[in-house]
Amino acid sequence: MGSATAQALAASTQALAAAKDVTLDTARELFVAARTVGDSSQLSGALADPSASVESRQNVVSAVFGGLSVASQSVLSAAVAQRWSNADELVDGIEELAIRSAAIAEPGVDIEGELFAFARLVAANPELELALGSRLGGEDAKGELVERLLDGSSAGAATTLIVSSLVRRPRERRVRQLLSRAIRFVSAQRGLVVATVYTATPLSDAQRTRLSDALSRRYDGEVSLNVVIDPAVVGGLRVQIADDVIDGSISARLADLRQKLAG
Repeated sequence: MGSATAQALAASTQALAAAKDVTLDTARELFVAARTVGDSSQLSGALADPSASVESRQNVVSAVFGGLSVASQSVLSAAVAQRWSNADELVDGIEELAIRSAAIAEPGVDIEGELFAFARLVAANPELELALGSRLGGEDAKGELVERLLDGSSAGAATTLIVSSLVRRPRERRVRQLLSRAIRFVSAQRGLVVATVYTATPLSDAQRTRLSDALSRRYDGEVSLNVVIDPAVVGGLRVQIADDVIDGSISARLADLRQKLAG
């Protein structure tokens, strides 16, 4: 991500936070806008053109997306008013705003946990991952497959919207990569740090609380735990937060010991 895009995202996120009446329909419209812009090199080029005036770029938004809600139009206008490093990153930015909108619309729903559960389902089913990631499948068929899988599950409307929208337009990205990215954006919108915890046995409520409190102190923010049961860990825990890995597992200690003996 270029520095221009980082600044554009920060400004666009602030505009989203200030927008009124952000609902799941807002998120749905922004996902549609991201697909529309991404499908047209002419449109994406016009909206990301740094040589064009802000007014002209916003006029394009009004002309193309005039049928969207006031909230969606205001967010899009704020986004195109920024300077993006390239057109692809503008599309990524609109998609991120859509995901964040879903998080705003459903504040009491554990969207992060639901997305993580679906990511684990995909990881455990290679055929499902292939079906969702294949270039041969139609976009609507992929979206409908996700909706069928999540229908009747514990996943809510926000999660279903996010996943079905992302698989319709993966743009050369793997499904698990898309889901991981979505979890990061939802967590960031809510001011959370996401930790993936690998353990051989389930954690008790007391263990989860102690671990969450310890990580919250270390990372200076509220930490949300996603727990993966992995027998390969043997004992102890392996915790991953972004690029940080805290490996206190017995398997890691044994590997370290074997390396020392071999050396």
